[in-house]
Amino acid sequence: MFDKIEELERRYQELEALLSDPAVISNQPEFRRLSREHSDLSELVAAYRRWRKVLAEIEENRELLSDADMKEMAEEELKSLEIERERLEAEIQVLLLPKDPNDNKSVILEIRAGTGGDESALFAGDLFRMYSRYADANRWRVELISASESERGGFKEVIASVEGEGVYAKLKYESGTHRVQRVPETEAQGRIHTSACTVAIMAEAEDVDIDINPADLKIDVYRSSGAGGQHVNTTDSAVRITHIPTGTVVACQEERSQIKNRAKAMKVLKTRILDTILQEQNAKMAADRKQQVGSGDRSERIRTYNFPQGRMTDHRIGLTLYRLDSIMAGDINEITEALRTHYQMEALKAQSEG
Repeated sequence: MFDKIEELERRYQELEALLSDPAVISNQPEFRRLSREHSDLSELVAAYRRWRKVLAEIEENRELLSDADMKEMAEEELKSLEIERERLEAEIQVLLLPKDPNDNKSVILEIRAGTGGDESALFAGDLFRMYSRYADANRWRVELISASESERGGFKEVIASVEGEGVYAKLKYESGTHRVQRVPETEAQGRIHTSACTVAIMAEAEDVDIDINPADLKIDVYRSSGAGGQHVNTTDSAVRITHIPTGTVVACQEERSQIKNRAKAMKVLKTRILDTILQEQNAKMAADRKQQVGSGDRSERIRTYNFPQGRMTDHRIGLTLYRLDSIMAGDINEITEALRTHYQMEALKAQSEG
């Protein structure tokens, strides 16, 4: 393992030299590519250098064990150094796992009301607010692409882009069915109702990821409906794009400009098609390994939000937290980190078994 890291460290040093080369700096595409590679290696190299330093300190303290005056102090120091060595070796193992190429990407977030009627739509609105506040805390940008509002509040469906550094890495395990248990405002007898929403997190497609033939597209324009001010129903600004080979349909009417709506709809269309390809690849990987890959099965019930008990339970990892108010206010970092750690450990186990 450490031979491989030494090779990566040499590559890291080589990249540092290249990034200060005027010829590379003047070639911006190449400079960006090398910068990304340098950034990807930096955490691993830093951990490896800390590990080497700890090993050197362990050797120094072992030599002090023969000194009667220093023995007790050296033994205490050795205990903490050995703990640090083990921690760094575990961290390095995780950092050596194959990187998900989508981790640094922005995402398309889709939330759809499921079983439960009006209550499900209200919960879809609650989930969208939760993710929006989490995005704010991470300084990500949320842009609404399309929304189908429910008459009693919330959304039948809401689609948004979430842009920023490492969005997919943090949100990719949110895909699945989210179940809510609470007493609806319209419930006179105080009975708890159960309803559900589905969440899809898709890495945003870039032009280099997928190439769509314009001849495969059917584009319709029509007048916007719903909220939107005086321009509603006066211009054909809404856009519906159908990808004929896959039957994928995307509509957008949030912008006043047909051009902007078309651009947003194309972004979602490319992302959905790319996501379908990735889902198929993940399903094949899961079948090959005879295990579930941690990419979020859309049909899987992943989480329950129980309002009477103030409880959130993630069923995949058995995590239960009794602070539902703060979770619904966007404080979900503990959940996303626990999921990331769990799936990293699963990947390490699969790697050792393979």
